[in-house]
Amino acid sequence: MVQPHERQILEIAAAQPMLAQVEQWASVNSGTTNLAGLKTIASMLADAFAALPGEVKMVNPDPIEFVDTNGTIRQIERGEHFHLQVRPNAAVQLLFTGHMDTVFDADHPFQTLRWLEPGVLNGPGTADMKGGLAVLLAALRAVESSPLRDRIGYDVLINSDEETGSHASACLIAQLAHGKTAALTYEPALPDGTLAGARPGSGNFSIMVHGRAAHAGRNPTDGRNALLAAADLALRLSASKTPGLKVNPARIDGGGPNNIVPDYAILRVNMRPANPEEMRAAEIMLHDTVAAISREHGVHCHTHGGFNRPPKPVDAQAHKLFELVRDCGTALGLKLAWKATGGVCDGNNIAACGVPVVDTMGPRGGAIHSDQEFLIIDSLAERAQLSALTILRLAEQQPA
Repeated sequence: MVQPHERQILEIAAAQPMLAQVEQWASVNSGTTNLAGLKTIASMLADAFAALPGEVKMVNPDPIEFVDTNGTIRQIERGEHFHLQVRPNAAVQLLFTGHMDTVFDADHPFQTLRWLEPGVLNGPGTADMKGGLAVLLAALRAVESSPLRDRIGYDVLINSDEETGSHASACLIAQLAHGKTAALTYEPALPDGTLAGARPGSGNFSIMVHGRAAHAGRNPTDGRNALLAAADLALRLSASKTPGLKVNPARIDGGGPNNIVPDYAILRVNMRPANPEEMRAAEIMLHDTVAAISREHGVHCHTHGGFNRPPKPVDAQAHKLFELVRDCGTALGLKLAWKATGGVCDGNNIAACGVPVVDTMGPRGGAIHSDQEFLIIDSLAERAQLSALTILRLAEQQPA
């Protein structure tokens, strides 16, 4: 049950202007590639989080590479990341993460908010995760009014590229996770309140296939068909999936005029291993399959990419943190459960640092990554109170 000294803190959390913040923030397009929109939303977040003590700063993104359709490796520019540090010498050190970017580019038709029904708001990023950012801020403002605040130090990281894999912020996540007692991430919970538990890893690969051009009618056997090799590779990789490994060949770039044997193609593929053992096996399988394609088709292949999200099993530490969150929910009259999911997020990266994390502490919502995305408004106060109580009890559990 909620103790008397906790009740006032929870009332402060619930009273924060979360809906107004979501409406304001979700009205700004902040697709990962929209650098101007990201700069605008970062400034708005800096103004809002200035209500907390500590130093706010913007951190430059790490340089990242991608392979374009011509096979040229280019750099992509990402937005700056938001970082707030509070009481770095306090006894209990926590990490809170979220992201300011959405999957909706500046030219995407889904740009406006509307009420689907009373209490259910449709809009880009309402659940994923501008609602989560509002919940995080509300919880921390409430915690700052607690006598326990001096025991609690924390870093808040809101990155600009989570939706594309956090390549430009992965090192920063690892740096801030180091030495933390626990972490909370503000991806949305499922509509019924269920939390995400174990997550697979995720890796994106671009396999560049170099063949040999030839006339398709006069001397086709002198050619080495890169497009055919890429297609064969896609089929073999798809056939390699197991119960512990999902493989999705997603796209082939390449080819040209019908009268030329194509000398270049690129296969894009995503792989999701359930655990570290499956990830290592997938790396070996990919290497061996690419080598076989090179040998059998007489082509040369180069693989670009890797596993940017390690698998996130629920180990003993994580299970203990889930139980604490569940017990806090019970005290608030919430029945919380968690289950494995096929999605990935920054919680994967945090868990890989040995830090227990619950990564769906945001409000309830659904249909994310689509124009049907929705936020259940009542869950803003509900989840702000859940976070505030979890933070307070983490502080109470740790030795002075």
